[in-house]
Amino acid sequence: MSKLILVPTPIGNLGDITMRALEVLRSAGLILAEDTRTTRILLDHYGIIAPLRSHHKFNEHRSLEAVCDGIERGTLTALVSDAGTPGISDPGFLIVRRCLERDIPVEALPGPTAFVPALVDSGLPSDRFCFEGFLPQKKGRQKRLASLAEEERTMIFYESPFRVLKTLGQLASVLGEDRKASVSRELTKKFEETIRGTLRSLATHFSTTQPRGEFVIVVAGNSFRDHPEENDWQCEA
Repeated sequence: MSKLILVPTPIGNLGDITMRALEVLRSAGLILAEDTRTTRILLDHYGIIAPLRSHHKFNEHRSLEAVCDGIERGTLTALVSDAGTPGISDPGFLIVRRCLERDIPVEALPGPTAFVPALVDSGLPSDRFCFEGFLPQKKGRQKRLASLAEEERTMIFYESPFRVLKTLGQLASVLGEDRKASVSRELTKKFEETIRGTLRSLATHFSTTQPRGEFVIVVAGNSFRDHPEENDWQCEA
């Protein structure tokens, strides 16, 4: 029996893909891609020719059974997202669950994901953290934020350039303006940048500097402020 293999792809720099990921993509009988145009750029860069099929949040429910049927017939199937690891704020969970329900083997390769370099580069504690991904845009947003007020672990959020200023302001309102945080954007790309400071200073920065690129926000947990030696943590860009 063939299998489903989750293949992480670079979050920016195409050189970050692993040799093992390339081997899987070259041998796959089908590649499921969040956006076939984006994946085609990667495949063309490495000279890979393989059948591509769209698999995204708008069609994944409808295509689950057909994909599973194909794997059972012997098609080695690779799942990729536009960037990073499938299933991490990207499509992947539903097809993995359905494959497991049908006793279809699933394998997940290690590889790029945006929140790890952002966390490590933040200067905030990385031994314990919680990944929150994208906050709800409307319904449930304030409830989710309120539930994090006493979170002691470092918190990680994904955000778009269109909402990053709003999110920083809301985090400051709920968690406190002086809460330490960092904002990383365009990770692994030419204009990669990480800015560290308080939620207030970061919100001020992006109120005068147009946000560009995809963002990862890392926020200190509630316990971080209980250590006086951390109060001199410097704000820097």
